[in-house]
Amino acid sequence: MSPRGGQKRPKQKAPRREPVAPSRGWPGPGGGQVGGMDPPTMWRATTVQACGLWPFAAGSGAPMTGVPLGQHLHTGATVCGDPLSWFTRARYISNPSLFMLGMPGLGKSTLVNRMLIGLSATGVVPLVLGDLKPDYADTVRALGGQVISIGRGTGGINLLDPGAMGAVAARIGGKAGQALMAEAHGRVLNMVAALITIVRGRPMDDHEQAVLSAVLHHLRERTRPGQAPLLPDVLRVLSEGPDRVRAVTLDRGDEARYRDAVDPLHRSLLGILDGPLGDTFASETSTRVDLHAPAVCIDISRIGEADTQLTAAAMLAAWSDGLGSVAASHALADEGLTPRRWFFTVLDELWRPLRAATGIVDRIDALTRLNRTLGMGDAKITHTLKDAESLGTDADRAKARGFVERAGMVVCAGLPRAEMEELGKIVGLSQREIELVSSWSSPPGWAVTGDREEPPGRGRFLIKVGGRPGLPIKVGITETESRLHDTNVRWVQNDAPAEQPGPGTGTEQQPAAAPDPAAGPAAPPEPDRRIA
Repeated sequence: MSPRGGQKRPKQKAPRREPVAPSRGWPGPGGGQVGGMDPPTMWRATTVQACGLWPFAAGSGAPMTGVPLGQHLHTGATVCGDPLSWFTRARYISNPSLFMLGMPGLGKSTLVNRMLIGLSATGVVPLVLGDLKPDYADTVRALGGQVISIGRGTGGINLLDPGAMGAVAARIGGKAGQALMAEAHGRVLNMVAALITIVRGRPMDDHEQAVLSAVLHHLRERTRPGQAPLLPDVLRVLSEGPDRVRAVTLDRGDEARYRDAVDPLHRSLLGILDGPLGDTFASETSTRVDLHAPAVCIDISRIGEADTQLTAAAMLAAWSDGLGSVAASHALADEGLTPRRWFFTVLDELWRPLRAATGIVDRIDALTRLNRTLGMGDAKITHTLKDAESLGTDADRAKARGFVERAGMVVCAGLPRAEMEELGKIVGLSQREIELVSSWSSPPGWAVTGDREEPPGRGRFLIKVGGRPGLPIKVGITETESRLHDTNVRWVQNDAPAEQPGPGTGTEQQPAAAPDPAAGPAAPPEPDRRIA
């Protein structure tokens, strides 16, 4: 009897482990073998002992909202997702933004390219604002979009042109048009200030921004509708010194005080026009962004790798022009003149403009902070957090780290362990997640077959959202994606014939002598022993 007077419960036997014969596979549903898998451990127990396991519980499934990205590394389930779908439909994130980090060559731009294609199929307009390699131009062309080339002798952007915002403001009119024109003025001022920051290597002074703003207002009031002033016009106004500009300098009628106030700004603008940036930003905009295009790519790949100032300036100008077009499109939709459209911007190689000059992070932050209110998602891509740590001041470093903190989605490709430990302080990574992503940064093994072996981390990503466990995925690209997005295209030999040495070089190829029939078969040629 039990202490409470009931029947004594029979003693339960301990759970017994069932032996499983070792094999290369384990029995499948039809009695066959499922190869390549370890045999599972099998246990037998009563319902009293195993009551917590019945009914059998399973974890939550992989998210199925958004662009199909790949397969879950552990379960094999399809994982879908993108910043816009997870913000608008699934409501997993509160900010439609993605920040991606990873070592070069592991497929970061390939994953973003897939999001770009998938979102385009849903009516979202992809905007690649500053394609450096280019990684996305062929995809945008395949989607029927617009590709704009920027570079010396190729095309330029007039920084003083309000672009689509100015045209839409004139079309709308009224208070809404005035508000849009004021926003366009702020974007132009921000962009010119960014260009001066790049040339100087430090931010503009506050009174200089006030002078520049007054000059831009003066020019806008005296420029005919449909036209835009140029940077040389700013120099002309500074030289003339109209009353509106002089009032900002507090010269009090003293010409020397006025010149002391505007000469540093004047010199910087001269350095832009006469320096490496003048050809690209001192003339009319070559091609404006088409608000009705299904996709837009601003290609700056023709700018040389060593031309860091021009690259950073071109990227910032492309971002300003593209985001201004987004604001113009929404202004038209607000007035009921066009259907509402949503946009997905790609800001690749973020480290380049960040390193251009101290204070440039403020300009990037001003351009991209309000994406949620603009009906726009974005993807920022860089290599490591050290891109932010290399900035000149503590304030700039903190602002650059804020890009990661504010991102709704953080995607990690292969990164060194030290980098993952640092990233874990921002997004909250478990030790297992740190070890997993760190293992993807290992180099490939020493291939003995002569085949080209891929790095173990290529195509593998960890998606983190808030404090949720990360989603490790494997991305397999299709043949079409591989053709449109080949970042190693210059490592493939083309079909052009090799050039023959010219005359007089002493290396002319002599015609081969005719074979002698009496000499028998010719000996096989000597193998080429040059290193491939």
